[in-house]
Amino acid sequence: MDRRRENPADRGRVVIRVCFHGAESTGKSTMAKVMAARFDCPWVAEFGRGYCEARGINLAMADLLAIAEGQHKAMREAAASSPPLLLLDTDPLMTAAWARMLFGEVPAELLCYPKADLYLNFAADVPWISDGTRFFGTDATRELFAAIAEDMLVRGGVRFESIGGDWAARERTVTEILTDQAETAVTM
Repeated sequence: MDRRRENPADRGRVVIRVCFHGAESTGKSTMAKVMAARFDCPWVAEFGRGYCEARGINLAMADLLAIAEGQHKAMREAAASSPPLLLLDTDPLMTAAWARMLFGEVPAELLCYPKADLYLNFAADVPWISDGTRFFGTDATRELFAAIAEDMLVRGGVRFESIGGDWAARERTVTEILTDQAETAVTM
């Protein structure tokens, strides 16, 4: 099945989904907002942030499964209007990385959700900022989380591009990639 379509009634309508992926505090949410404005396209915020702000960060596996389902529902709703380009500030594949990082295992259901068309994997090479919902601020834990996040992309068999460097370099790279994706969406 084409990963861009979940409903047979959507045949002929293409949504290119680009997911911002990677360890926490790497600029994904900020970049998603900037790019959504630049490309005049919708973006789906990170469901888990609101979940943790409302319920706290003492998470169980059941919480991660609920977060993945909430993220999936929000993504599905955003795609319903068939925008040519849809930005995702995470998806259930990143929730799988969280499961592995927090609990050492990945429930199979976290790997079964539809995948984005392209993942932008943000490197943990910018300063970590504590905000009350983040867990892994040491160099060692950030490195481990970044490796697990990338491993989930490989395990998921998805196409991804690495994003790194300072803010300006990240913004240039993401802009170039999204320009190509937007042009592709228009020609499909």
